[in-house]
Amino acid sequence: MITEQFILYNNFKHCDILEGVCRLKGKSLSDEERQDAVNDVVRQLLKMTAQYGFRGNLWHTYIAFLIVNNENPYSLACEVRGEVEGSINIAAQHDFELFIELFDYDKTVLEGNITPELFDIISNFEDFGLESLVFNKHIRDQICNLSKNLKNAATVDEFQKLVSAFYGKYGVGEIGLHKAFRIENAKIVPISNIAQVTLDDIVGYDAAKKKIIDNTEAFVQKRPANNCLLYGAAGTGKSTSIKAIANMYYDKGLRLIEVYKHQFKELFDVIAQIKNRNYRFIIYMDDLSFEEFEIEYKYLKAVIEGGLEKKPENVLIYATSNRRHLVREKFSDKKDRDDDLHSSDTVQEKLSLGARFGMQIYFGVPDKKEFNEIVCTLADKYNIAMSQDELLLEANKWELSHGGLSGRSAQQFIDYLRGNSE
Repeated sequence: MITEQFILYNNFKHCDILEGVCRLKGKSLSDEERQDAVNDVVRQLLKMTAQYGFRGNLWHTYIAFLIVNNENPYSLACEVRGEVEGSINIAAQHDFELFIELFDYDKTVLEGNITPELFDIISNFEDFGLESLVFNKHIRDQICNLSKNLKNAATVDEFQKLVSAFYGKYGVGEIGLHKAFRIENAKIVPISNIAQVTLDDIVGYDAAKKKIIDNTEAFVQKRPANNCLLYGAAGTGKSTSIKAIANMYYDKGLRLIEVYKHQFKELFDVIAQIKNRNYRFIIYMDDLSFEEFEIEYKYLKAVIEGGLEKKPENVLIYATSNRRHLVREKFSDKKDRDDDLHSSDTVQEKLSLGARFGMQIYFGVPDKKEFNEIVCTLADKYNIAMSQDELLLEANKWELSHGGLSGRSAQQFIDYLRGNSE
């Protein structure tokens, strides 16, 4: 079987489709077995298409997907340097010759085993607005375009140049082709759909947004940058700002990894997986704060600064919190410190975590005028048909019973109007 002949490329994702087509190429199948294999291949191709939003020649796009999603010594090297030199190219060209053969399987294998109607669907799948549930639209389109270019490649060298250029520009595998991730059992797992928000969706806070942009711009350009703490009142756009930054700088190699407090023990394992990749990673911690009895902040302190292993230059930490001082202190703590021989050390221990965020950005509660501006801006964005006086009157009623003055309550009010409009 051709899959056993690959040297570098193996352990393919969705390899069941490839194995099913290779099985069809065999001559020992009964008519019933062949029909079952055909049905399974078509079913799996259409299922993958629905998941990834592919179009055009589904078999060619599937082969291109196998290539761009496979992490191996060659693809990882191209991710960093583009075209690579050395003996590894010989092994890569061996595999690319096999891929070229696979590209022709739509004519040499599939066309002779399925009905003309099914073959037409597979070879000319029309785009009817199907969106990818996994990739963003830009990456989905680039994979589809790559499949066309690879099919038209006249030589193995041309085929290789197309592949290495894709790796150098867009990356390889799950980390390269996805924007955001979460942690499961110390492993990085892609998040299928991150909110498509921009900083323009946050009305006001221009100074705060500029600080985030400047710091992130320095980071993606491989200049010195600081860990960021976005703190302030609830519903003011702190988390939205970080998601917007991930969208804004994805094409420049920025990736977002969401980590929860109970996972801080796994941070060193997470960083070990990403420190040698050709991307910039923001480890994102939402609503960060610690009660006095929680000790997870000690793991975070070690990761940010102070552990034996230096934090990699391609990793920053962005956190949001309603409190500037992340470890909670109470007036009753003073009584305890009266019995502490080194009370100043105890205070510094609790304050030192926040101090390790070199940039602290404040998001304050909007005043009435700023709140009204947010409401009017959102109403214009969503074409709310209501006079400004009536709009602001209803908005002010809403905020009194729905969390007060904040961008979040303004958005919830506009969502309410949109949901109840005829």
